[in-house]
Amino acid sequence: MPRLTGLISASLALPVAALAQSVTFAKDVAPILRAKCQECHQPGSIAPMSLVTYEDARKYARRIKARVAARVMPPWHIDRTVGIQEFKNDRSLSDAEIATIVRWVDEGAPAGNLSDLPPAPTFPDPNRWQYADQFGPPDLVIRSKPYDLAARTQDKWFRPVSETGLTEARWVRAIEIRPVKPEHRKVVHHVLTLLEQQEAEGITGLAHEAHGVQRTAGLFMEWAVGKVGEIFAADAGKLMLPGSKIRWEVHLHAIGEAMEGVEVDLGIYFYPKGVVPQRRTVLRMFDVSRGSELDIPPNQVAMTQNFYVMQAPARLENFQPHMHMRGKAMTMEAIYPDGRKELLSAVNNFQWNWHVNYVYAEHAAPLLPRGTVLAFTAWHDNTAANPNNPDPNQWVGWGDRTVDEMAHVWIDVTYLNQAEFDRLVAERKARR
Repeated sequence: MPRLTGLISASLALPVAALAQSVTFAKDVAPILRAKCQECHQPGSIAPMSLVTYEDARKYARRIKARVAARVMPPWHIDRTVGIQEFKNDRSLSDAEIATIVRWVDEGAPAGNLSDLPPAPTFPDPNRWQYADQFGPPDLVIRSKPYDLAARTQDKWFRPVSETGLTEARWVRAIEIRPVKPEHRKVVHHVLTLLEQQEAEGITGLAHEAHGVQRTAGLFMEWAVGKVGEIFAADAGKLMLPGSKIRWEVHLHAIGEAMEGVEVDLGIYFYPKGVVPQRRTVLRMFDVSRGSELDIPPNQVAMTQNFYVMQAPARLENFQPHMHMRGKAMTMEAIYPDGRKELLSAVNNFQWNWHVNYVYAEHAAPLLPRGTVLAFTAWHDNTAANPNNPDPNQWVGWGDRTVDEMAHVWIDVTYLNQAEFDRLVAERKARR
């Protein structure tokens, strides 16, 4: 099992030269919070408290120390000791940043000279379309039908169908999903969207495609708390055809407060008309728990594995583990056709309420030859030592409900032909 993250160790000490100076909020801590925390910890955003002012941070100082020392916050739970460490969306704290915050709290959380504060930030609306800063407003917004959720009820899975209204083929470069109202985030556990459309033979270029015209229901986008959306590599995208539809799966859970008219928006950003990316990306769910075989005895840590053979050369764009409250760790390993093994990524401190999508930097995204075996391993902690475990005396199996368990990985797979794969591998070797 990969190393589980604990409290901060002596190895995170500040450099000797810095020890002679006191650590203050204004000079040392505020810049860290503004860079890594306040996007969520501001009024009206998704975090439960604001950390914008000194008074805010001082009030929650001990909680901040505990969360950052255990690497629970900011939500970035990748194992920093193994595998690929270069990501497009890395929001983790460095060892030095954690040490600074811990020392600040241990020294009584002094304010320092508030004139040393960096300029006050101007935060955009946290409930805006996040990718609009890069692409402008979404080119197409599709809204799910409203659903009324009772204050106390079993989990619900709402599966309406929406027309896209497209009259011409368009290539997608980014997708974003968000609950329409901020309060709806409290009850929307996750959202799946499936793209239904008529496709002719050969349009996807995948080896397993059936002959003739077919109706496809491929995964288009998955969203859960901790994820914004997906931006595809510059050479890849998803294709939407005229007459296509979106089939939703909105998982809702009651919180003791009735929610009326819960809706979810799907924002789609197209490539400019006439731009056709070289490759098509497919969102795949790799099941690690083997479905009904998942078996977690009371008061034990259970391990499950599953294996997949890549039927074509491919580039993996991301790593996004998905488990529930007893999920603890997950790894992804490549076993290459020549027998060589490589641990690609590991999450060693999984937090069930943060489904982080770890998006590889383009120069670091794994390039896998045909015949590579992807080996996934998951651990579930069904003991009292797991603070998220509702009842360690229960025998737990697979299920869709939050109180049940599952283990799978969402990965955007960009399939390549052999010539493309050979060229990308050669270009990467030349850059080393």
